Amino acid sequence: MNMVWAVIRREYIQRVRSKWFIFATIGGPLFMIAVLFIPLYFQTRNEQAGRKIAVVDRTGVLAPRLTSALSDGGYEVETDAWSDTIVPHLTQAVTDKKLGGFLILDDSTLVSGQAVYYGESHPSTLRALTLKQAVVAAALEQQLSGRDVDAAAMLRGGTLQVHVLSAESDVTERELAIGFVGAFFLYMVILLYSVAVMRATIEEKTSRVVEVVISSMKPWHLMLGKILGVGSVGLTQMAVWAVSAGLIFSAGIPAMMAAKPEMGSLADIQSLAPGVGMLVLFLAFFLFGFFLFSSMYAAVGAMCSTDEEAQQAQLPVTLLIIVPMLFMSSVMNNPTSTMAVGMSLFPFFSPVLMFARAAGGAAPFWQVGLSFVLMALTIVAVAWVAGRIYKVGILMAGKRPTLPELIRWVREA
Repeated sequence: MNMVWAVIRREYIQRVRSKWFIFATIGGPLFMIAVLFIPLYFQTRNEQAGRKIAVVDRTGVLAPRLTSALSDGGYEVETDAWSDTIVPHLTQAVTDKKLGGFLILDDSTLVSGQAVYYGESHPSTLRALTLKQAVVAAALEQQLSGRDVDAAAMLRGGTLQVHVLSAESDVTERELAIGFVGAFFLYMVILLYSVAVMRATIEEKTSRVVEVVISSMKPWHLMLGKILGVGSVGLTQMAVWAVSAGLIFSAGIPAMMAAKPEMGSLADIQSLAPGVGMLVLFLAFFLFGFFLFSSMYAAVGAMCSTDEEAQQAQLPVTLLIIVPMLFMSSVMNNPTSTMAVGMSLFPFFSPVLMFARAAGGAAPFWQVGLSFVLMALTIVAVAWVAGRIYKVGILMAGKRPTLPELIRWVREA
């Protein structure tokens, strides 16, 4: 274990100190913050005056509803009565930066939702859409008022209550979204760090350093150390990303909503944030998936001498992690079907598909537990075969071995 720990420490320190790790781990969140908030900051500075608008209601009935909707959206609204001089008067107020613009409502607004907006410059696409939706909503509410209709609920899109008669649990759209997004990230990180194990093996093999290392430790100890070392790097990087994402969601989104009230729909994104239990489940599936695939990628790296050979040899292993992503839509559309259950219990597909079903609330506890048992047994079997291939292949040079030769390696190792 001292030798394995030495390999783990070396792999971890070497990768953590690399410029690419620092760039990806720290630069990634900083880049996201810059992309999200720097344009928002400059755009907000240019639109501060646009928060105050005037509403001129020639219908006499729309102003209260529209004023309430725009005020809830963060606008400062004043109402003015119609007169022949109101347009020049408000135009001067806009020129003097006292107003960001003004809306004229007339009888056509009640019929077709048409309104006229005056502003010093063309409003942003989001602001124009916000104003248009507020005008249309006010007109529709007015037309539906007095007809025993909940106009506000209808305009929000209504609700659809779903009662699943044959499923073991109801699945909400929020849970499905968490499952789909989490499964996609699992696919990305497992593939990324498993390939890193393969590249680390090829690097040492081509530099002949491995010949010196193998003289003082067993090959499978070296493979285990590389897997654990690279896995530790992955956990470190994901921890930094998770903390950064939490800070962005908890502090960034409220700041964006305060700066641009028309982006109030971002509040719905915060409800998608996973809880502690979901994060623990994500971590568990990542560890099992990483150990499963990194063992196979380590074997691929051991039996190849160049990156070009590895690109071809890793295709069967890569397909095992790509296939569940291809079936993701079918599984999530009917997560309790026989196909979905069967595919999610297949050990090589479980890290992606079973997590998606579990996060979506469609997988009972016994199926999740069974998937972990099957993955654990598969990891033992795969590690045994990969260790034997690694033992022979790590010191081999020349052309890539054929399938019969790999079988002979496993037997003779």
